[in-house]
Amino acid sequence: MRKLILAAAVALLPGLGSSAFAQETIKLGYIDPLSGGGASVGEGGLKTFQYLADEINAKGGILGHKVEIIPLDNKTNPQESLIQAQKAIDSGARYITQGNGSAVAAALEDFVTKQNSRNPGKEVLYFNYAAVDPSLTNDKCSFWHFRWDAGSDIKMEALTNYMKGVPAIKKVYLINQDYSFGQSVRSDARKMLNAKRPDVEIVGDELHPLLKVTDFSPYIAKIKASGADSVVTGNWGQDFALLLKAAADAGLKVNWYTYYAGGAGGPTAIKQTGLDHQVFQISEGIPNSGNQSAMDFEKAFRAKANMSLWYPRAVNQMRMFKAAAEKANSIDPVKVAAALEGMEFDVLDGGKGTMRKDDHQFFQPIYISSFGSRNDKEPFDEENTGWGWRPVSKIDTAQTTVPTTCKMKRP
Repeated sequence: MRKLILAAAVALLPGLGSSAFAQETIKLGYIDPLSGGGASVGEGGLKTFQYLADEINAKGGILGHKVEIIPLDNKTNPQESLIQAQKAIDSGARYITQGNGSAVAAALEDFVTKQNSRNPGKEVLYFNYAAVDPSLTNDKCSFWHFRWDAGSDIKMEALTNYMKGVPAIKKVYLINQDYSFGQSVRSDARKMLNAKRPDVEIVGDELHPLLKVTDFSPYIAKIKASGADSVVTGNWGQDFALLLKAAADAGLKVNWYTYYAGGAGGPTAIKQTGLDHQVFQISEGIPNSGNQSAMDFEKAFRAKANMSLWYPRAVNQMRMFKAAAEKANSIDPVKVAAALEGMEFDVLDGGKGTMRKDDHQFFQPIYISSFGSRNDKEPFDEENTGWGWRPVSKIDTAQTTVPTTCKMKRP
C-alpha cells in the first residue's frame, strides 16, 4: 500500500511543479531616481511601468505569470545603482530596467555582465528604456543589455537633418549636462552641424553639473550675450525645466532643439517663455501623433496615471518582453534574450521597429515635434498649459539606422 501511495505521489509531482511554476511572479527591478534632483522624472517612469504591468496582468500576465514592478531608488548615482541592482536580484528579480543617466547605465551593464558570468543559471537581463550614450551599444555592448530608446547619435543625426533645412539658423549655442550623455550630444552636434551646415557658427559650448544647478540665469546670460538664434540641449528633468525658467525670466527669445523638453516641468517652463512652436523635441512618439490606437492609449493612461506618456518606448519594451517570452515559451532570461534578438514589432505610434541582433539597439520611427498652441486635431495639452506637441517631421525606421562597432560575446 505504501508503495502504491508513493508511486501515485511521484506521478503527481510534475503537475505540482508545473502549477507552482505557473504561479511564479516575474519581478522587474525598476532602478531610477525616486529622491533628489531626478525624482520627478523617476516617479513618472515608475507610474508608467506600474501601469504597463497592470495592463499585462489584466490580460493574463506573461505565460500566466504576474508581473511585479519593484521600485528601487538609485538617487541617479552609479554606485547606489549597483547596490539596488543586487537588492533586486536578492529579492528574486531576473530582470531590471533603468533609463535616467548613461553613467548609471554603463555601471549596470558592466554589473549584469559580470554577475551573469559568475552565476550561470541565474542570469539577469537589463532593459534600458532611456539611457542613450552610443557607447552602450558599441564598445561596451553586452548580450545582457537591450536598449529601446534611440542612441544620442541616432537622435542628433535626425535632428541635424531637420536643422539643415532651416535657413534662419545661423548661430547655435550648445549647453549640456557634464557626463557621458551630455558630452556625446555636444560632440555629435558639433560634428554633424559642421558637416551639414558649415555656414552655421557655434557661438557657445557649455557643460554644467548634472542635476546640481538651481539657478541657470548665469548660463542664460551667456547665451543672450553670444547672439545665438538657436540652442541645442540634451538636458532632462529639472535641468531642462530650470534652464527654460531662467530663459523666460530673462526674456531670451531663441529656438530650442531638444531631446527631453517633454519631461516633468518642461512644458510649463516652455509656456512661461511664450515661445509658441519654437521649442522642438526629437522622440519616438508624441501624444498628438494622429495614430488612433496610440492616442487611445494616451487617453487611458492619463486618466489613470494623471500624467502624459513620456515614454512610448517603455510601452514597446514591455510589450516586446511579453512577445519574446511567448515566442520562447519561457520566462528564462537567456531564452527571452535570444527571442528578442532580431525581433520585429509594431510600435505604439505606428510602424515597424526592429531589435538589431548585432548590438541590441532598437530601431523605430522617430519624430520631431514642436510645442505650442493647439489646433482641433491636437486634443492633448501638457501640464494643463493649454499647449501641446505638434508633429513637424517623421523619420522612418530605415533612415534612423547607424552602424555599430559592437563585438558581442554570446553565452
